Amino acid sequence: MKNYFFIKVSVMFLFCAMFSLTVNAQNTFNKGDKVFQAGIGLGSTYYYSSMIPISASFELGIKDNLFDDKSSLGVGGYFGFASGKGLTVLSPVVRGAVHYQFVDKLDTYAGLGLGLRFWSWKSGYWYGTSSGSELIIPFIAGARYYFSDNIAGFAELGYEIAYLTVGISFKF
Repeated sequence: MKNYFFIKVSVMFLFCAMFSLTVNAQNTFNKGDKVFQAGIGLGSTYYYSSMIPISASFELGIKDNLFDDKSSLGVGGYFGFASGKGLTVLSPVVRGAVHYQFVDKLDTYAGLGLGLRFWSWKSGYWYGTSSGSELIIPFIAGARYYFSDNIAGFAELGYEIAYLTVGISFKF
């Protein structure tokens, strides 16, 4: 529980520090933009460190000029999967994010989601099985750096299927 609190405070501090910077830039995420992301998680949120979480997400820009001309709002979906040592975890989430453009080619964002985490566990020793689900309200803070108009690398801190997810983004 202490680690979860520490991570939340660290993410909020990081995001507030990012908002204190201002540089003129063109927006990288606007109303009508569609972004697909595929990533690999580092640090599973589901107990077993040997699991390698993977995820995919989609986001649609729905509002420009949320606070000023550098801000926008996006909504979308997320799906995470992890498996290892008899444990399988699936995590479908709907989420929204506020985007803010600090520097050219860098899209920074923070948001909240609402979803479920499904898990099943098989014991190799007792041949028992167990499964369940839980409601999750994950938070995220992330950034995409665009190498071209349509391809970016991304990193997200959060509490979905992994504490840190890195990968590639495609805007179309």
